[in-house]
Amino acid sequence: MKHRLSFAVLLAGIAGSALADETAAVTPYRPSVSTPAQLPAVGQLEYEAGFLDARGHGERRDSMPVLFKLAFSEQWGVLFGGDAYVSSRDADGTRARGLGDTQITLKRAFVIDSATAFGLEFGAKLPTAKDSIGSGKADYTVNTIYSHDIGKVHMDANANLTRLGAQEEGASRNQYGLSASFSVPVSGQWAATAELSGTRRAGAERTAQVLLAAAWSPTKRLTIDFGVAHGLTSATPEWSLFSGLVVPLTQFR
Repeated sequence: MKHRLSFAVLLAGIAGSALADETAAVTPYRPSVSTPAQLPAVGQLEYEAGFLDARGHGERRDSMPVLFKLAFSEQWGVLFGGDAYVSSRDADGTRARGLGDTQITLKRAFVIDSATAFGLEFGAKLPTAKDSIGSGKADYTVNTIYSHDIGKVHMDANANLTRLGAQEEGASRNQYGLSASFSVPVSGQWAATAELSGTRRAGAERTAQVLLAAAWSPTKRLTIDFGVAHGLTSATPEWSLFSGLVVPLTQFR
């Protein structure tokens, strides 16, 4: 799996470099849970790929999340992605490997000015993973976004509602999520991100985590990130390690 990730990273890097100065700067959505209200540059197809290792409470899940982003205009865009590969181990030692679920999202951006924007996302999770990896049911999400620059600090705050296709006995199908991330430039090419996020659902234990990440942008066409997240409840993985990148693939005129 590590070889697959290395190949994907190399391929994406080559593709990004090949576009030279024809493209605008990328708009990273990873690695935080929160997404920005802003869309990528209009007509620029962007690709995000990474590796996530989450473990704790006797369980482990390794995955390779990928995401394609394309804005049709300054107001509308679409996101398509999911886990290209998942390897999981339950507390009882049961293992599963394969394709993860697929997510498709329609996004509407409301840009107020250069420092402030609102956003709406309407997403559906398609159950492309086998039941031992995913829930086997489709989920539907509405996400509201507020992005704002406070001096040099960029904030993305998300509040969302997910209608789950599958739920435990006695638990609600409605899951509420909140997250807020804060990013700040550290130097010309480096930036740091801190985030607090979580979910709650009637009849189920809440999840919560704190995330810390660093991002390196050697050019406007490439951003590489890495970081760690720590779970704050027993329903959240104790530790998660991640790394990934964002590059443009092509420009539709």
